[in-house]
Amino acid sequence: MHVVNVRQLKSNPSTALREARDDMVIVMNRDKPDAMLIGFEQLAGVPDLVHARQAMAVNLFKNREVSVGSAAKIAGESLATMLTRLARLGLPVVDYDDQALAQEVATAAAWVKPALRDTSSAPARR
Repeated sequence: MHVVNVRQLKSNPSTALREARDDMVIVMNRDKPDAMLIGFEQLAGVPDLVHARQAMAVNLFKNREVSVGSAAKIAGESLATMLTRLARLGLPVVDYDDQALAQEVATAAAWVKPALRDTSSAPARR
């Protein structure tokens, strides 16, 4: 077990994270244990770790702390699987205000029009 104080954690978090891969790291705040860092590698034998990672990823995404791509990485699954999970939970993956949504729709429509013209003017294959 490794012990760091808050000042050490602030000045060099990489060291604490590296140590957490192999062993628990206790973070001391004013000479009292305040937090514990444990690397995911250490949790490999924990039952239901897959579901815990999925729940953590969904919660972090829901609270807007990570992107959908980062949530997928945290859960250890593909982006498509994470998008499906979020849709089943009724969580929107895009959250535009009215003005931004109108701009996105206009941009998409501008891209689609040339593509439709290109396919409609193409000669029919026999």
